[in-house]
Amino acid sequence: MIKNISMILIVLLLIIIGIVGYVKLALPNVGAAPTVSINKTAARVARGQYLANHVTICMDCHSTRDWSRFSGPPKEGTLGMGGELFDQRFGFPGAFYSKNITPAGISRYTDGELVRVITTGVTKEGKALFPVMPYHYYGRMAEEDIYSIVAYIRTLQPVKNEVPASSPDFPMNIIINTIPAKASFTQLPPETDQVNYGKYLTNAAVCMECHTKFEKGSLVAGTEFGGGREFPFPDGSIVRSGNITPDKTTGTGAWTEEAFLALFHSRSDSLTLAKKLQPGEFNSIMPWTMYGKMKVEDLKAIFAYLKTVTPVNNTVVKFTPGSTKM
Repeated sequence: MIKNISMILIVLLLIIIGIVGYVKLALPNVGAAPTVSINKTAARVARGQYLANHVTICMDCHSTRDWSRFSGPPKEGTLGMGGELFDQRFGFPGAFYSKNITPAGISRYTDGELVRVITTGVTKEGKALFPVMPYHYYGRMAEEDIYSIVAYIRTLQPVKNEVPASSPDFPMNIIINTIPAKASFTQLPPETDQVNYGKYLTNAAVCMECHTKFEKGSLVAGTEFGGGREFPFPDGSIVRSGNITPDKTTGTGAWTEEAFLALFHSRSDSLTLAKKLQPGEFNSIMPWTMYGKMKVEDLKAIFAYLKTVTPVNNTVVKFTPGSTKM
């Protein structure tokens, strides 16, 4: 009897070792980086600049944000330098740092390797990234838009900044290899197809990621766009994402298009940005300063799409002030 139990335990152990070995050695497997040379035309760079600064907002996480001002606009001279820490305070299973995406940080990458890491989460060296960078969303964008982002970041002012290596906790240091997935590029819908165009932009702007409850390292199914995800500030304050579903009592169901646009514009104007915040004053982790410069027609399309998502009844207490100094 004891011999049989021992044999079973040995077999189970071998199976576990085999699975772990496969995950660590054979994954991630998203295929080779595409062979592509992206032409940095003025039009392509301009499109990439618009996307990276106002839609996909790559510059938000890959710069140093000034939390003494509303919504933490990027500090001058830090654009793309990386180094922002996302760790257990935010519910992440480890400590993850945004990379330096200026030419000083990405010069070793080919254009194809940049496309792959942005859309699949696999680095030049074949390592998996934890999806703090929402590559699953970017992998559903139009390939041409990703090319434009690559063309734009190649033109950034080089900034030397050695970013610490990310450190996932156990067992995420093993599971992380299973997360990357092959890109499934889509076509950019015409602006005349407002709802689908808005759906595309909502995915590119990763609205669902922040406006959905987040527990144990993943989004909570059934709460999509319903808000309530918590984000701590250095002063101890906590801000929670709003409910942007069309629920009439707790969401945006009673909002007009004009009210939606006005919120973005009022929270990104020069007066708002000029004001220095005092500890405990209302702040927002949402980069209004970037989203607020999105084209009006693009914001209208996002609003039109959000009107079609499933309403979620969820009352959100948006801000709890802290007690410590910045």
